[in-house]
Amino acid sequence: MKQPFRTALIGASALLVLLCVAMGWFYVQIHAETGPISAVEISIPHGASSPRIADQLVQADVISSAFVFRLYARLTGRAAHLRSGYYSFAGPASLQQVVERLVQGDVMPFQVTIPEGLRTDEVLTLLAAQTGVPLTLWQAALHQLLPHDDEGRLLPETYQYTRPVNAKRLLRSMLRAQEDILEKLADSDAQRNRLRVMASIIEKETALASERPIVAAVIRNRLERHMPLQMDPTVIYGIWKTHGSFSGNIRRKDLLSDTPWNTYTRRGLPPTPIGNPGADSLRAAAHPTDVDALYFVADGKGGHVFASTLAEHQANVRRWIGIERRQNRIREKNTVAK
Repeated sequence: MKQPFRTALIGASALLVLLCVAMGWFYVQIHAETGPISAVEISIPHGASSPRIADQLVQADVISSAFVFRLYARLTGRAAHLRSGYYSFAGPASLQQVVERLVQGDVMPFQVTIPEGLRTDEVLTLLAAQTGVPLTLWQAALHQLLPHDDEGRLLPETYQYTRPVNAKRLLRSMLRAQEDILEKLADSDAQRNRLRVMASIIEKETALASERPIVAAVIRNRLERHMPLQMDPTVIYGIWKTHGSFSGNIRRKDLLSDTPWNTYTRRGLPPTPIGNPGADSLRAAAHPTDVDALYFVADGKGGHVFASTLAEHQANVRRWIGIERRQNRIREKNTVAK
C-alpha cells in the first residue's frame, strides 16, 4: 500500500470517527432533558430571530446551549417557523421538545369572563383591567368594528386568548358569538336588533334563568297592548347615557325625567339595548312563555312574582313592601346589637 493512499485512508477514518462523535454529541445535546427549577414565562417578540430566541431560552435556563439550538433549528428547517407569544416552561424538557413547542405555537392560554348585562363601556374597562391592554386601544378597536352603535352587540361569555393580546380579534369573536346565536333566532337585521333590546332588558330585570321567558312574555304582552313597559333599568340607562353617571338610587323624579330610554315616559322599546345580554336572555326574547302576565315585582327570595291584572299586582306590591319593612327592622336591630 502506497504511503499517500494509506495517509488519506487514515485521515478519512479519523474524520469519520470525529463525525460520528460529533453526531453522537449533537444527538445527546438535543435529546438531553434540561429545564428551569421552577416555572418561567418567556415572551417571544413578533419577528424575533432564532439567535435572539436562543439567548432568551438560555437566560431562562430552559436550554443549556444557544449554539445547539440555532444549529438544530437551522438543520431541521425550523428556524423560520418559530412563533412569537407568551410561553411557560416548567420541569425538564429536551431541546427538541422546546423547538417543537415554539414551532407549534404552544403558547400560554389566557381567558377572560364577561358577566351578563354589562354596558359596552363596562366590558371594555373590564378587558383593559384583565389583559393589561390600555382602555383607549380597546375603544379604538371596537370603533373600527362598530363605527356607530356599539351597545349590546357583545356576547357575555368566557373567552380564550393569547398574548400579546389582539384586541380587535378578541372583540370580533365576541361580536361573532352573538351573531351566531341571533342568526338562528331571527331572519332580518330589524328582528335581531329587536331581540337585542328585549334581551338586554330581560338581563337587567332578572338573574334567574327560569324567569327570563316570563319577563320576555311581560314585555311582549305590554307591547301588544300598547302599554308603556315601565322597566326601571331602562330609566337608569337613560340617566347614565345623558348624564354620564347614575347615583345608584332611582327616584320618582327619575321615572318622570324623559330620555329616549325612559319606558315610563315613552311607549315601545328603547332605541338601543341597555347592556350586553347573555345567550339565555336572547333565546328568551325570541321565545317568551305563553302566559298573560303584565306585571312583576320582587318576591323577597331573589325572584319575582308575576300578575296578569293590576289588582293582583298591587296586592303583590303591598306584600313586597311589607317584606322590605320587616327586613329593614331586622337590619336596624342587628346594627343596634353591634
